[in-house]
Amino acid sequence: MVESDEIGTVPPRADRSISALLSALAREASRLFRQEIALARAELAGKLGQLGVGAAEMIIGGFIVYGGFLALLTAAVLGLAQVLQPWLAAVVVGVVTVVVGAGVVLKGRRDVGPRGLMPDRTMRTLRDDAEWAREHMR
Repeated sequence: MVESDEIGTVPPRADRSISALLSALAREASRLFRQEIALARAELAGKLGQLGVGAAEMIIGGFIVYGGFLALLTAAVLGLAQVLQPWLAAVVVGVVTVVVGAGVVLKGRRDVGPRGLMPDRTMRTLRDDAEWAREHMR
């Protein structure tokens, strides 16, 4: 059996048997798999933080929309009470508030969606690893 030093270097290809090569391949594949799992865990932890931010944005957007709803109610009251200029100002403020709140809610929803949780770096390194393996198998 071929021994390797602590750094992980192995003897040149000509000095190793097929069984040693297969053993090294299995060992390196196992190590690569463990490293990819560790990367995926780290990346998913970051994505979960992003999920929390998106949820907070949705909650804040909900409160802003609620404020807009209250302003629209005020506009309705003022409109019915006076049918003059003050209600128009309240309608404009209410509509703007609702639009801003809806924008925040939609942004939060996009941040929480499945696309935002994809472990992009892990997927990219897996593709790179597969490409590297294909090139070296030739």
